[in-house]
This record gives sequence, C-alpha cells and structure tokens, in this order.
Amino acid sequence: MNPMIRICSALAVACGLSSTAAHAAPPAAYAACAACHSSDGTNGLGPSLKGVVGRKAGSAAGFRYSPAMKKTATTWDEKSLDNFLADTQKAIPGNTMPFPGVPDAAQRAEIIAYLKSVK
Repeated sequence: MNPMIRICSALAVACGLSSTAAHAAPPAAYAACAACHSSDGTNGLGPSLKGVVGRKAGSAAGFRYSPAMKKTATTWDEKSLDNFLADTQKAIPGNTMPFPGVPDAAQRAEIIAYLKSVK
C-alpha cells in the first residue's frame, strides 16, 4: 500500500473521519432526557435512546418497562415522539416515566431531530 494512503487513512480514523456516521450534538432541551436516558446504547434509569426512531415502544433489550409501555402498539416516529414528549401520560396512559413533558414545540422538534441522528 502506498505510504501516503496509509498516512491519510490513519489520520482519517484518528480524526473521526471514517465512514462511521457521527450523530449531531444534543440540543439544550435534551438535558431533561439525558438525566435518565443515554444515547450510547446503555440503559440507565430509562432505556437508551440510541436507535429509538423506528423502534417499537417498550422493546429495547435489557430494560424493564412498565406494563403500559410493553402493551402499547406505538412505534417511535416523529409524530409519536412529539406526542409523547408533549405529555407522556396522555400519549401512553399508565406508563411510569415521571416526566412533565416539553411544552415548547420547537424544543420537541430539536430533541426529535437529535434522536433521529443517534443510531
């Protein structure tokens, strides 16, 4: 292999320029989510939000969900996430997530855009 190609490849990997897609920086409003949820695949007080868009609610591996969350037919997309972030109990009655909601639609949109980027 050409030495110059080796050097450029090593630099690209070291600088994070490889083909692995990086996710966007979380918006300020995501801080309320980050108190219980990670975006790196590890579960905490809440399930990881990595890959949440397109996932059936209550189905992340290794997390113990409430019966209401397990029974819902919701699959997380922009609309269902917006509804849930606005009012968790109205969106999925009986879930045990103690969260008052995000009343500002623009902040919810920022959070959702971020969640779409964490895969």
